[in-house]
Amino acid sequence: MTLRRLILVALLVVACGRQYDVVIVGGGTGGTAAAIEAARGGARVLVVEESPWLGGMLTSAGVSAIDGNYRLRGGIFGEFTDSLAARYGGYDALKSGWVSNILFNPAVGAEILYNMAREAGVDVMFGIRYSDIKVRHRILIDGTELGDLALSEGAALLEDSRTLQDMTYVAVLKWYDHDVTIPAPEDYDPQHYIHCCDTWPAEMTLSYGALPDGHIMLNWPQGGNDIYLDYLSLPREEVYRKAKNRTLGYIHYLQTELGYSNLGIADDVFPTDDGLPFYPYYRESRRIAGRDTMTVEAALRPYDFDLYTRAVAVGDYPVDHHHNQNPRAEELSYLWFGKIPSFSVPLGVVIPLNVEDFLVADKAISVSWEMNGATRLQPVVMGLGQAAGALAAIAVRTGRHPSEVPASEVQAVLLDHGCYLLPFLDLKPSDPGFRELQEAGVRGEVKGTGRSVGWSNETWINLPDNEETQSGN
Repeated sequence: MTLRRLILVALLVVACGRQYDVVIVGGGTGGTAAAIEAARGGARVLVVEESPWLGGMLTSAGVSAIDGNYRLRGGIFGEFTDSLAARYGGYDALKSGWVSNILFNPAVGAEILYNMAREAGVDVMFGIRYSDIKVRHRILIDGTELGDLALSEGAALLEDSRTLQDMTYVAVLKWYDHDVTIPAPEDYDPQHYIHCCDTWPAEMTLSYGALPDGHIMLNWPQGGNDIYLDYLSLPREEVYRKAKNRTLGYIHYLQTELGYSNLGIADDVFPTDDGLPFYPYYRESRRIAGRDTMTVEAALRPYDFDLYTRAVAVGDYPVDHHHNQNPRAEELSYLWFGKIPSFSVPLGVVIPLNVEDFLVADKAISVSWEMNGATRLQPVVMGLGQAAGALAAIAVRTGRHPSEVPASEVQAVLLDHGCYLLPFLDLKPSDPGFRELQEAGVRGEVKGTGRSVGWSNETWINLPDNEETQSGN
């Protein structure tokens, strides 16, 4: 038996004999935030993660360009981005590619998140599946990419027959001083990529995901490495193979057709045999039927609904769906840039209707198919994960089911930790009066005005002078 195997067996024995308050299956973006928050709240927390890293789509899937919430940096999300800025020499250093204001090497992000989890006292078991171990727990949280645990635990799911978003097997590339052209993968078809530079020249498509250390994140939707697959129904191995081949084909096309023969898969980021991330970037998951369901309508007209009174996380990204590779792309084109103001998401989206002591902390939240295009982004998922962790810790500490904990108790903890509940831009968490403004907002005593402004949507209590509302209320 190898040393690694001996260590793994020892860890399994220890874990199987220990009682945890909270077990989180999947150390993704939301699962990691949930673990850190629950542990800080006094809970004994275990994360079971199949890959060797924490962070999910931010790290393990290679999507190391954060979409949205640049002006809404609070809570664990704000801690994470502050740590990135400290690593790279300030926030301006993170603006290395034009797709985002915050880009970073996935390995750096994984290290930061692991350090945060370790400092909080989280136990982590890497490289195994939850089904392979038996541990006692009080509350179980689904932090998987596709809501796999929600399915196996019998959580009621939202029924929706509409098509899944395109997925992507991201790659991180680097420049070499020699030819690194790879062979064409199985089923290579250059026709998939001939339109990759229709909107922007090749230099722009590559600088899109330029990382601060000179690497390039390859996650290009227009004639690039997006692919449409019914990945919730297909075997995982088939999904990985087909998605990887689409990406390898794009790299081969860049090298052979566009002349970038010295640009290849980085050999110093992911510790995998092929240098690619541990798993793909899924833009969509199964979704539970929760005690609240967030919709586009609630984002557009928040005060026509009461969801804002239970707000625990915020987002400012539009309803952005990827369907370019779908045979029904034209039919679905109205979803590519659905305008909404910035929004808040209520606590009930992480609480299933029919399963007690079980929560979700990634993209499997209770959200409409359309609204998933905005709630799927990393800052929103991280914020909801932190809320799930806070809820779990309160439930453990007070001996209640999570469904019995009022949203106001979770909101109080999140405000203690510098989180936004509502996306008011008037005050930042460090400003005097921030907490009071947020509390007044969820009580409905003050109301914001929302508007859609390009990719960065806004909500203000006091709208800046000479500005007009474009959408929302």
